[in-house]
Amino acid sequence: MDSIRIQGGIALQGKVRVQGSKNASLPVLAATLLVGEESLIRNCPRIADVYSMISLLKSLGCSVHWQKRGIAVDSSQVRRAEMPKDAVKGMRSSLCLLGALIARCSEVVMEHPGGCVIGERPIDLHLSALRQMGVEFTEEEGCLRAVSDRLHGADIALPFPSVGATENIVLAGVMAEGDTVLEGAAMEPEVSALCLFLQRCGAWIEGVGTDRLVIHGGRRLYGTDFTVPADRIVAGTYLFGCIGAGGNVLLEQAPEEEMRSVLEAAEQMGGRVYASREGIYVQAPARPAAIELVTAPYPGFPTDLQSVVLAVETRGKGRSRIRERIFENRFRVVEELEKMGASVEVDSPESVLVHGVETLQGAHVEARELRGGAALVVAGLMAEGETFVGGCPYIYRGYENIGRDFRELGARVASV
Repeated sequence: MDSIRIQGGIALQGKVRVQGSKNASLPVLAATLLVGEESLIRNCPRIADVYSMISLLKSLGCSVHWQKRGIAVDSSQVRRAEMPKDAVKGMRSSLCLLGALIARCSEVVMEHPGGCVIGERPIDLHLSALRQMGVEFTEEEGCLRAVSDRLHGADIALPFPSVGATENIVLAGVMAEGDTVLEGAAMEPEVSALCLFLQRCGAWIEGVGTDRLVIHGGRRLYGTDFTVPADRIVAGTYLFGCIGAGGNVLLEQAPEEEMRSVLEAAEQMGGRVYASREGIYVQAPARPAAIELVTAPYPGFPTDLQSVVLAVETRGKGRSRIRERIFENRFRVVEELEKMGASVEVDSPESVLVHGVETLQGAHVEARELRGGAALVVAGLMAEGETFVGGCPYIYRGYENIGRDFRELGARVASV
């Protein structure tokens, strides 16, 4: 189903369980390649990107079964190191298989990865770091070939805390000879989840959760049972959805410790937020207060929630400024929001002014990437009348069932 129909103007009430994290599941599934035994990965979300990763693992020789308890992955028979072109083009996260496959097979052939169109997202940081660890890269007929006869540790300093590059360095480093010292590592909780999984498998990694990781390579890894944490971006989407549409919502199992900057922004927008053992409870204001928001690497405000806040502030009281410091193409949603009556000035590639209006009007709009698509669903909840959001395959890459979840909170949402 390619579209979502939303009847707006209904305040949200009730509770909804937050799914497992997309951005943690994918690198953990990639890491199962290093184990050579069966691992059980629990709480993986049933989303398009996870299904694509499972297909990639199967194509490489893994035995993968989605059980009631989770995903069982046995990589003991992996021999092939060439990924199907179509799967790689459609999923940016296939890039995290690069470090794992080099470590496992010493050679990788893949097309340049795809995914959402939210900026150039060059892979130079990945390649530069892996070169320092003994990997040679060549271009062959549009494909990237990586070869390493002897993967070794290195002292690496990242000029920008890239999540993907950090994950590739960790995946390669746990199997390399010697120690890898990584300065400037990304501190996102999803990186910590990957490190925790590898530690459960027998890896020795110091500094988890900091910007300096020491990875002691060459240890044998064993299969394990691991539970993926809840998705902080999905939780934030539903939290801001409540602030925009109004009401009172409990987000069950939302990872409050990982969402400090998100909760601070929600409070600045007038939301009343409470954390408990059950999750996060949010009570919405009559209309959102204006905000000055700047995205930043963790623990700063996540770029993946910028579009949702932008959508909510189209009905804010006063003028909000939103600055995007991670990706240069995160404002593609503006044109679609303007079809609903939003007043937004894009005054530079990294900054917008949002002038809050009294009401949005339902319209036919089109998702052009994952998080912008979720923002349009939130805008539909806020609008008067009926909204149709097309391009929903983008949304299904990261949300198990966004329509079902909002219906559990009383919204009128249907897939069509």
